[in-house]
Amino acid sequence: MRLLFTLDEKDYGEDFPVIQKKAVRAVIKKDGLIATQRSAAGEYKLPGGGMEPGESEIQALAREVREETGLIIRPETVRGIGEILELREDIFEKGKKYEAHSYYYSVEVTGEEVPLSMTDSEIAAGYHLAWEKPEVIIAENERIMDTKWKLRDTRFLKFLEKERP
Repeated sequence: MRLLFTLDEKDYGEDFPVIQKKAVRAVIKKDGLIATQRSAAGEYKLPGGGMEPGESEIQALAREVREETGLIIRPETVRGIGEILELREDIFEKGKKYEAHSYYYSVEVTGEEVPLSMTDSEIAAGYHLAWEKPEVIIAENERIMDTKWKLRDTRFLKFLEKERP
């Protein structure tokens, strides 16, 4: 998958041990809107998350989308968009370099919805499925840009908007 861009904070030593994470993220479009998780505070994030041991990227994508949005993907429609690489000192283990590979995919869904299966922190934040225009997601996330994932997803959506014919 092609590398779209790198977010490198350059706050780590070159000799730091590396912690790698691989994640998948879904871009689900319908009528000019994108499926997101929206919090009670108004922030948006694309559905997706870390891969579990033994999972393929498509299996992880299907699981994460189902858990976070209740939507069921159609595996035959999964198309790779690109990768974003994030590099920084790990926030939990100082002295280690965090290297996160986020793989973005365009997918279609069946139209069926199942109950959500979110983490306690997602429930506490009031996340729910929301369909929104890309420009609204970008504007709202830029207004409350306080997490690294908002920067990643917002920059990705800006990239997508530029790439759109």
